[in-house]
Amino acid sequence: MLQEEGLENSWARHRNFHLALRAGIEAMGLSFYVSEKDRLPQLNAITVPQGVDEAEVRARLLNDYNLEIGAGLGSLAGKVWRIGLMGYGANRKNVLYCLGALEAVLAELRAPITRGLAADSASRALA
Repeated sequence: MLQEEGLENSWARHRNFHLALRAGIEAMGLSFYVSEKDRLPQLNAITVPQGVDEAEVRARLLNDYNLEIGAGLGSLAGKVWRIGLMGYGANRKNVLYCLGALEAVLAELRAPITRGLAADSASRALA
């Protein structure tokens, strides 16, 4: 895939889908753990909202949506989710699916998020 696409095009694609994910995450009122200047488009660390059981969210995403996101490691255990956008996974369908599933699970758990804006915000970022 990388050989067909070319290295610089691959970097641009990963950056574009990171920006779309960011738009959706921020539209929900969630935030990134890592400052903008230090982020990698391929691995996104999202701060878990106060009062949310991050492991339950991950379990529901896996069981209900067949979507696996990573937990925080070490000192970040229980504090962040890790969402990867790598290789083939960095595409419009996956970003929108991830945002929709995450929003649905958080809404079911009555997490403090803004609902109904994530997918549109991500789509606008890709336009």
